[in-house]
Amino acid sequence: MLGDLSERDRAILALETAWPRHSGAKEEVIRTQLGMSAARYYQLLGRLIESEAALEYDPMLVRRLRRIRDARSFQRAARTPGFVG
Repeated sequence: MLGDLSERDRAILALETAWPRHSGAKEEVIRTQLGMSAARYYQLLGRLIESEAALEYDPMLVRRLRRIRDARSFQRAARTPGFVG
């Protein structure tokens, strides 16, 4: 439900939604608009896309971000010696 997301959570999702339309360094936008480091932003984003509240708020974005995360995780695991996929 919308009430389960904080203003910061909604701002993070809004930035992810709008980012392809912006140019420049994403890290600088994160710092100026949200007042946090890029590392903290990505930590919060990772937790956020696991929440049902975020999925209800913007299902297309959250599913897309989950797919990207899962694909990257699979690629990293495939490069690991001894990995059997």
